[in-house]
Amino acid sequence: MILNGGWAAVKAAGLTGVEPDARPRILRPGSGSVGLMDRTRLKGALDRRTVFDARTEAEYRGHDLKANVRGGHLPGAVLLPHADLLDGTRLRPPDDLRARLTAAGFTPGKPITTHCDGGGRAALAAVAAVRAGFAPVSVYYLSFSDWAADESCPIATQT
Repeated sequence: MILNGGWAAVKAAGLTGVEPDARPRILRPGSGSVGLMDRTRLKGALDRRTVFDARTEAEYRGHDLKANVRGGHLPGAVLLPHADLLDGTRLRPPDDLRARLTAAGFTPGKPITTHCDGGGRAALAAVAAVRAGFAPVSVYYLSFSDWAADESCPIATQT
């Protein structure tokens, strides 16, 4: 379960005094509506899926390296910064997300793999894609920092 709006929404809903469910949860890759993708599988599937780059434009273009030795983006990746998925602190409504993804170049029914630099923004992008009605969706959980560290992985740059 994901609470749209973060901690502010928890407080607004009066849930701050509620004890969390103590039952253990076992999550398995691929067991939910969002799958997991690793570098090896993504490298072999770049031509069959749309890569959703949820980083900033500066990261995408290779101007902001973060802690990476190489900068740029995965070949064919579509940039839709994570900030564009939010309306303040909340995820935008499904129709708005669908319009934004469609305008960016995503196609319903074509597999999407989200990524960012370390995984957090990629998770948000995956939730947004599913909420917008796109499927199948997976997250490249190690993201660009993992890709850039492997010299055999191609990187595209734009200035």
